[in-house]
Amino acid sequence: MFKQGCAILLRARIKALLLISAALAMLQAAGLARADEAAQSQSGAKPKVLRYAFRIAETGFDPAQISDLYSRIIAAGIFEAPLQFEYLARPVRLRAATADALPEVSADFKTLTFTIKPGIYFNDDPAFEGKKRELTAADYVYSLKRHFDPRWKSPNLYLFENARIPGLNELRREALKNKTAFDYKRPVAGLTALDRYRFQVRTEAGDPRFVNHFADPSTMGAVAHEVVERYGDKIMDHPVGTGAWALTEWRRSSRMVLEKNPNFRDLRYDEQPPADNARLVAQAAQLQGRKLPMLDRVEIAIIEENQPRWLSFLQREADMVEEVPAEYAPIAFPNNKLAPNLAKMGLQMVRYARADVAISYFNMEDPVVGGYTPNKIALRRAIALAIDVDKEIRLPRRGQAVPAQGPISPGVFGFEPTLKTTMSEHDIARAKALLDLYGYVDADGDGWRDQPDGSPLTIEYATEQDGEKRALAELWQKAMDSINVRIKFRHAKWPENLKASTAGKLMMWGVGWSAAAPDGDTFLALGYGPNKGQSNKARFDLPAYNALYEAQKKLPNGPERLELMTEAQKLLVAYMPIKLHVHRVYTDIAQPWVLGYGRNTFVRDFWKYIDIDPEVLDATK
Repeated sequence: MFKQGCAILLRARIKALLLISAALAMLQAAGLARADEAAQSQSGAKPKVLRYAFRIAETGFDPAQISDLYSRIIAAGIFEAPLQFEYLARPVRLRAATADALPEVSADFKTLTFTIKPGIYFNDDPAFEGKKRELTAADYVYSLKRHFDPRWKSPNLYLFENARIPGLNELRREALKNKTAFDYKRPVAGLTALDRYRFQVRTEAGDPRFVNHFADPSTMGAVAHEVVERYGDKIMDHPVGTGAWALTEWRRSSRMVLEKNPNFRDLRYDEQPPADNARLVAQAAQLQGRKLPMLDRVEIAIIEENQPRWLSFLQREADMVEEVPAEYAPIAFPNNKLAPNLAKMGLQMVRYARADVAISYFNMEDPVVGGYTPNKIALRRAIALAIDVDKEIRLPRRGQAVPAQGPISPGVFGFEPTLKTTMSEHDIARAKALLDLYGYVDADGDGWRDQPDGSPLTIEYATEQDGEKRALAELWQKAMDSINVRIKFRHAKWPENLKASTAGKLMMWGVGWSAAAPDGDTFLALGYGPNKGQSNKARFDLPAYNALYEAQKKLPNGPERLELMTEAQKLLVAYMPIKLHVHRVYTDIAQPWVLGYGRNTFVRDFWKYIDIDPEVLDATK
C-alpha cells in the first residue's frame, strides 16, 4: 500500500512538472518575456510597457457592435464618451471627458445638452486622407444613430431605444420595413447637432439616470463617419478614436498591442483616492500633474487557462494579473490577505467587488425549458434548486463570491441587502417533488426523467473549456444527476457562444453581466421583454415584469423606486428565466513597479492612469 501511494504521488509530481513546462512554453509563445523588448522611445529611454493577459478572447472593437467585457475594455481605451466616471473617487462621481462640463439637464430629465471641447483630434488614419480630424458634436450624433442602424445589429440598442428619442425609432422601423439603408442625414427631433461643438438629446422617457450612458466609451465612444465608410463591415477590426490609445497590433484571440495616440490632447493626472487607502494616496501624490497617458504601450495576451496566466505573473513576465484565478486564492491571499511571501516581493493586492452577477439563463422560447405554464416554471425551479450555490462558492470559486438573491449586485442603487429569496436555496427533495408533481417522471424505466408527454428530457448547457468552466460544469453534472435529469454540454469558444446566444440558439448558458454605471437598472434589463437578444438573452417577456421595469425607470432614486425594483426581482425569482448564482469578488495583484493601480468597476480604461517605475523595475532584475 505504501509503495502504491508513493507511485501515485510520483506520477502526480511528474504530471505537475509537465503542466508547468507546457505552461511556460505557452508563455513564451504568447510573447510575454521582457527579454525580447528592444524598442526605444524617442528620448532614448526604454518604453514603459504594461503587460498582462485576458482570460477570455475579444470579439472586436466597434462600440455599435460589442457587448462583451473584454472587447469593451479595449474599446474604452481607444474611444471617448463625452463624460466619464472618476477613476479613484469614492463614492463614484461623474465628470467631463471630451465635454467641457457636465451637460445641461432639464428639470424633467428629458433634455440633455452637451458642449464638446474644441481641439480634440482623432488618431491618424488613412480614412482622413492625411488631414487632422477634429472631434465635433456631429460625431456623437452619428455615433448614437449607429446603434439604431439595423446594419450593425447593436446589442446596446435597448439603452437608447427605451429612452424613446423622437424620430430615431421611427427611422429604424422605416429602414427595417423598406429594407433600405439607414438615413443618417435625415434630421430627427430628438437628436440634434446645435452647432460645431454642441449637441442635444431629447427623450420622452425622462429617465434621471439616462446621462450615465454618456460616460461609457465602449458604447458612446465617438466614431468618425469617414472611418466607417472606409472600412464598412470590417469596422470591428479598425477602431479609430480620440482616446489615449491606438490599436497597433491585433492577432485575434491571441494578442493585442496598444500604443499612445500621438494626437491625444494635453490631459494631466488629477485623481483623488480615498483617504483610507495609504498606498494609493502616496502614489497619486507622486503622479499629480503628470501628462496622460504615462505608459508608452499596453500589451495584452489571451491566455484562457489559469495556470499559465498565473505563472506569467509570478515569473515577473506580466506586470499584473487581473482577476487572480480562484483556485490560487488560498495560496495568494489566504483569509483575503496578501500572502507574506508575496508581500515580501512588494506585490500590491487590489480587492474589489465588481458590480456584476454570474447567471445561467434558460431560453424562454426553447420548447424544453422555456414557456410560462406551471409545468415549465416547475422544471426551471427544480433545476435551480438542485444547484448547490454554497458548494459553488466554496469549491470552484474558492470563497470569492457571495450568493445572489436577485440580479442587482452590491454597489449599485437597487441592491437590497435584506432581500432573501429561494434563489440561493439548495433542496434536492423539493426539486424532485416539483418534478414528480408536474409529470417529469421516468416513463420508460431507464432511470432518467422524461417530459410530461413521455418524450425524453435532456437539457443542453453551453459552456467553455477553461478550468473554472470545467469545474462549474462538473457541479452542474452532479446536480442534474441528483434529480435524474439528463444534461449534455455544448462546448465552444466564448465569442461563438455569444453569437449563438444573441441569435436565440442556445438552450442554456452560464455567463456574467456587469454594470457600466452605479445603478441596478442594467441588471433588471436582463429580463425586460423588448431587450430580447440584447441584454435579455433569456428572451423573457412577462407583461407584469415589463410594467415594473418601465415604472421604476422613470422615478428618481428613493424608496418608491427601490420598492418597484425589489418587486421586479421577485418576479424573476418566481418565473426563473435566469438562475442567479453569485456576485463575484475580484482580486488583482500588481508588481511593485506599477504605480497608481486601483480599480473602479465603472472605469474600464484604467491604463492611462497608471505608470511603471523604471528604477523599481530595474532593481528586480
